[in-house]
Amino acid sequence: MKATAYAKLNLALAVYPASADGYHPLRGIFQSISLADTVSIATASDDAITVSNDEAPADDSNLAWIALATARRTARVGQPMSLHIDKRIPSSAGLGGGSADAAAALGMMARTYRIDEDQTAEIAESLGSDVPFALTGGSMIAEGRGERLTPIEPHGGFAFAIVVPPFGLETPTVFREWDRLDGPEGKEMDERSLPPSLRGGLPIRNDLYPAAVSLDPRLADWRADLMRRWGTDVTMTGSGSALFGFFASLTEASDAAAAVDLPTRLATAATPVPRGWEPIDG
Repeated sequence: MKATAYAKLNLALAVYPASADGYHPLRGIFQSISLADTVSIATASDDAITVSNDEAPADDSNLAWIALATARRTARVGQPMSLHIDKRIPSSAGLGGGSADAAAALGMMARTYRIDEDQTAEIAESLGSDVPFALTGGSMIAEGRGERLTPIEPHGGFAFAIVVPPFGLETPTVFREWDRLDGPEGKEMDERSLPPSLRGGLPIRNDLYPAAVSLDPRLADWRADLMRRWGTDVTMTGSGSALFGFFASLTEASDAAAAVDLPTRLATAATPVPRGWEPIDG
C-alpha cells in the first residue's frame, strides 16, 4: 500500500487564550497543498520503520507508526508490518507533515482492515489536533483545537511560493511564548497581496507569528527579505518556520521560489489540492 500525504498551510490562524484543558482554541483556514510525502505500508516478518531522511524519527515515536499501530490494535490484526516514509515536507515548519503522514497511514489501514468511519475519526483525533484535518483535507474552516472542521468552497486559481528557513520552531514552545507575550495578534496581510477569494472573509493573519519572531528574530529578517524579493506580502504557516506568499499561477510561484538564493531547507511552489491524502496503489 502506498499513499500521497499532502502538507497543509494555515492561510489564517487566530489563536485564543488556553481553556481549562490547557489547549488554545483557534479559528482559521486550513488548506491542503501539493507539497507531499509518500507513505508506504506492507506486511512484513517483523515490525520496521524507515524514513528517507532525518526530517522524522525512524522509530516507534513516529506519528505515522503510532497511527498504524493504533489502527492495527483497533482492527485486531497481529500481522507485523513495515512503514516507509519518503519525506519531502520539512519538520518543525508548520506544514503539518507528521500529521499528514499519520493520516495517510491511518487511512490506508482503515481501508484495508475495514475500520469504520467513527472509529477512524476517533483514532485521528487521539493522534493530534491536525490529524483530523489531514485525514480529510481540502479547504476547511478549523475551530476548537483544529478538530472541528467545516468545508468551504475549494480554493483554486492561485499558487504559493513556500520557503522554509534553515531552522525550525517547536509548536509547544511557540504557544508558551504566545502566552508569555499575553496573546498578541498577528498583523493582517495586505489585501492587495491576497487572491480575490480570500478578500473580505476571515482576517488573513497568523497570531503565532509574534511569538515565533520573539523566539527566533531571524524569522522577521527572512520575511522582510522575501517581501523585497517577491514584491508581495508574506506570512507564516502554523507555528513556523515556513513562510509563504500568494501568486497568480504556479509558474509565477515557481519563479519566486527559484529566485531565493539563500540557504534554505526548502524553497518550492505548490497549489491547493482538494484532499489530505490519496492512495497511489493497493
